[in-house]
Order: sequence, then C-alpha cells, then structure tokens
Amino acid sequence: MSPPPPTLGTVVRALRKRNGWTLKEMSERTRIPLSTLSKVEHDRLTLTYDKLQAISQRLNIRMSELFAEPAGTAPDKPVTARRSVGRIDQALRVTTPNYDYYFLCTELRRKRMIPLLTRIRARTQAEFGELVRHPGEEYVHVLEGRIEVHTEFYDPVTLDVGEGIYIDSDMGHAYLTAPGCDEALVLGVCASADEDLMESLVAIHQDERAPA
Repeated sequence: MSPPPPTLGTVVRALRKRNGWTLKEMSERTRIPLSTLSKVEHDRLTLTYDKLQAISQRLNIRMSELFAEPAGTAPDKPVTARRSVGRIDQALRVTTPNYDYYFLCTELRRKRMIPLLTRIRARTQAEFGELVRHPGEEYVHVLEGRIEVHTEFYDPVTLDVGEGIYIDSDMGHAYLTAPGCDEALVLGVCASADEDLMESLVAIHQDERAPA
C-alpha cells in the first residue's frame, strides 16, 4: 500500500525547515498570524486558495511547491552540549482562564522537550471548554493539590501529590482541579520531533487568553 499523500501542514513545515526559518520568521514572511500558521502546520486548520496564492507570491515560490513534499534527507546534526537552569523568575509566563503557564529554560532554541510549571484553576470541564490537542507526548507530575485528568478516550482519573500521568498530546485532554481543591501546581514536560514545539505551544495557549 502506498503511503498517504502529504498534508498541507506537512508541506508547509517542510518548506519552513528547508529554509531554516522559525515559526515566527515564517509568519513574518507570509504575513500569516503565528497562531494560524501553527494550526496549519499541525493540520488543525487549512487555507483558502487565495491565501495559498499569496504565500507563494510572498515567498517567491511556485504554487506547485505547496502541494509536493520536498525530496532529500536532512544532514547529520552535530553533537551539542547545551545546558539551562530552570528558574521560575526567568520563565515565560502565559496566563489563560484555565491555567498559568511558566515555560522554563526559554533561552534554549529549537528544543524538542519543553519543561513547564502549570498552575491549574479550572474546576469543571464545562468551565474549561474544548479539550486541548497538540503534537507530541507529555508527562505531568502533581506538586501541589489534587487534579482530575480528562482525556478523549478514557474515563477521568484523579491524581494526588507525587503522582503523574503520561499521555499522547494529540489526544484531546484537560487538567482540572479535583473536588475540594481550589488550585493545583504541576510540573509538565512536553516532547515532540517538532523543533519549534515551544513556539507552537505558546501560540496555542495565547489563543486561550481571556480578553483584557
């Protein structure tokens, strides 16, 4: 059986990486909002013909390049020895109605593992809203309080301090405070082959922000 044809998201991501652009740089070049571009790359959103035509003109490429997966393999990467100390006072904070996110070790670029502290406030799924989905996998460990983990294909599970859960992130999921608990603090690690995972996560969570 032949493999399925590449999606628009796969092609756009490959085009961006072939040129060595970050998600932000691609957004600036195409004049497409970063959050929209992130959703396109992760096949959560498609684009109209007019927008595809505008992209091809702004990037000075043929329309056909947006419908064909580039050939060739990526060159071998050099060995690196990066190090970063995670401190909450140096974290990138993103506040949404459901969570306060503290993205750690933000000075490291193109990392495939994103550590973050998350303070959880939402108490019910109705209050939380639509389940969250994004590429990769994640592990969450409870540091304070108690949480309920709701997922697309499983019954909710309650976790106490010292307990954790590992899930596929593209499965719809939500972290809520357990009954009787006003807030909870968890340490999470999100991982993906996408080197721009952090930019994608920040863009997704910024869409959840409450109006000022």
